[in-house]
Amino acid sequence: MHQQHTDTFRSDYPDVPALDLPIHDAVLGRAAEFGDRPALIDGLDGTTVTYAQLDAFTRRIAAALSEGGLRKGDVLALHSPNTVAYPAVFYGATRAGAAVTTVHPLATAEEFAKQLRDSRAAWIVTVSPLLATAREAAELAGGVREIIVCDTAEGHRSVLGMLGSTAPEPDIAIDPAEDLAALPYSSGTTGIPKGVMLTHRNISTNLAQLEPVLPMRPGHRILAVLPFFHIYGLTALMNAPLRHGATVIVLPRFDLEQFLSAIETHRVQGLYVAPPIVLALAKHPAVAAHDLTSLEYVLSAAAPLDAELAQACSKRLGLPPILQAYGMTELSPGTHVVPLDARNPPPGAVGRLIPSTEMRIVPLDGTAPGTGEILIRGPQVMKGYLGRPEDTDAMIDEDGWVHTGDVGRVDAGGWLYVVDRVKELIKYKGYQVAPAELEAVLLTDPRIADAAVIGVPDEDGNEIPKAYVVPQPRPGSPLGPLTPDEVMAYVAGQVAPYKKVRRVEFTDAIPRAASGKILRRELREKERGSTA
Repeated sequence: MHQQHTDTFRSDYPDVPALDLPIHDAVLGRAAEFGDRPALIDGLDGTTVTYAQLDAFTRRIAAALSEGGLRKGDVLALHSPNTVAYPAVFYGATRAGAAVTTVHPLATAEEFAKQLRDSRAAWIVTVSPLLATAREAAELAGGVREIIVCDTAEGHRSVLGMLGSTAPEPDIAIDPAEDLAALPYSSGTTGIPKGVMLTHRNISTNLAQLEPVLPMRPGHRILAVLPFFHIYGLTALMNAPLRHGATVIVLPRFDLEQFLSAIETHRVQGLYVAPPIVLALAKHPAVAAHDLTSLEYVLSAAAPLDAELAQACSKRLGLPPILQAYGMTELSPGTHVVPLDARNPPPGAVGRLIPSTEMRIVPLDGTAPGTGEILIRGPQVMKGYLGRPEDTDAMIDEDGWVHTGDVGRVDAGGWLYVVDRVKELIKYKGYQVAPAELEAVLLTDPRIADAAVIGVPDEDGNEIPKAYVVPQPRPGSPLGPLTPDEVMAYVAGQVAPYKKVRRVEFTDAIPRAASGKILRRELREKERGSTA
């Protein structure tokens, strides 16, 4: 990586040409070649879908959707946990000309209705256990023409039935640079969730950009436990592996026992996870009871991963260093990856720039020299936020740079370290304190199972760091329960005085997004509620 002038970094990798293909062609273009190789395996019941089947299913679903009235430019809401049907529905919808808005399976009817209204979705595909929520959401939102289920439910068309459709396959002219493939809603760490307009070219090109750094081979087995509805899962666990003939073992949610058993049973080679799963792999006693020797690498993304925790995990599993990657929904999502072939990547680095991507680090008031807000430019930058031109302009400047809201620094080798979110930095007496850094320290305490830090006002109106802590259970221990003073003393022994945790509250669980990101906003709201 070299600097063009003072502040612009470019990838060391040769540029890749934009991939001007509809996402279904970018992913399934080689499906015939992979033929009878397993594309998807249900990690719970073993149901297998081959590449030839996946391609055929996708085409039949497209035919049935078109016959049912879906037209180019319509939006289809896909509301489901991970299943082996999910990719076929996604690519079937895009093949029929729709943009897919992916919905959190645990969304309330009200949250789902907001997304339906905002995206103007006319179609819903769901699963029977979530049907009541989907129906209520459709009623609240209005404008939904049909609710289809992946399995079966009385009174609804089923995706299974669509596989037998004899309707002609639609031939839709897609302009990859303009037409939307996906409309995920950004996690809303800042303000309300917004529809992120990702074109076919955005997503397809990002797959081409990731190829040199995360090569996959036909038959390579990866485990999909993170949700497909989230852009990280959609790219790393669905689009990328299926583009290369890999086999995706699908789990509906993270359950430690199921997760470990699936790795063992299916001899999984690659894991794409978020920090809470790294924490479980590093610390949970159940890990020792399973044969995980098939694993070749673990990659963590979606939230900051502490270097010591990463080291503890790789050491316990006998693996090379845990890889990290960085990106955001608005960037389709990847911009930085620790390459699969990296030898001794520096601890804590989230990666190096992937091909055709530029970065700037813009200094902020009060941050250390060389540290600043991360700006990104490249072909993976979203088209914009749906129906929110002001928000788009606030995010993407006139020169095409995305202002990520993340604070980072780059070392001499071109490795990026993400320090924190601009919005989440705690200002203690003028000093900037990064919650992620204190959380990393807290997690090194064996008495602590999980932790989150936010800024709260003290009696004098200064912002101080407060830790929410989930203690490790200590049954039968003569030591008694962990105390707030012990937690504060532990952190004070390891950080500069201005960074000390000054309040502690014990809690049963830390609120997290499906991606593993700590929902500090929820903690701040809880805090306001308790002081109101």
